[in-house]
Amino acid sequence: MSGVGTETFIGSQTQLTEEEVNNAYYLATESMGHLNRSAAELMLKYKSNGATDITGFGILGHAENLAAAQFGDVDLVLEALPVFNKMHLAVDGMHDFGVMKGYSAETSGGILCIISADKADDYIKDSLETFGQTVWKVGHVVEGTKKAYLKDDIQTISIDQSFLT
Repeated sequence: MSGVGTETFIGSQTQLTEEEVNNAYYLATESMGHLNRSAAELMLKYKSNGATDITGFGILGHAENLAAAQFGDVDLVLEALPVFNKMHLAVDGMHDFGVMKGYSAETSGGILCIISADKADDYIKDSLETFGQTVWKVGHVVEGTKKAYLKDDIQTISIDQSFLT
């Protein structure tokens, strides 16, 4: 690749420019450098009921482990997947990383934490105001059998800008 944004990765329905790929790389690097400490402080403040980092098992794999570790019989329902802009799209000739299946193996895909529904909006607001970090609601907890799953109409949250203000 030339480094000036002239290369294009073309899939059956996808075009990714070199600039888009490089931007996703930058955003991922930035994310990895800022996640854990601020999330940990807020999880203590808002009395998180559990948390995990999103790494090699992807968000769904880690949500499955988190659901299995709960004291109560609950399921974690994932409604949205934060994805760096266009990185969930298929490109011919490239490996399918399973992003939309929830199993994309990430070096650091973020922190998944369980916060009481009545405190979630405050957690999100506090993260932005205190640490300048945007965080997202990605699902909810329901009575169940200690499983995690993606909703059939799973949404993506496209991350195309720095999450730091």
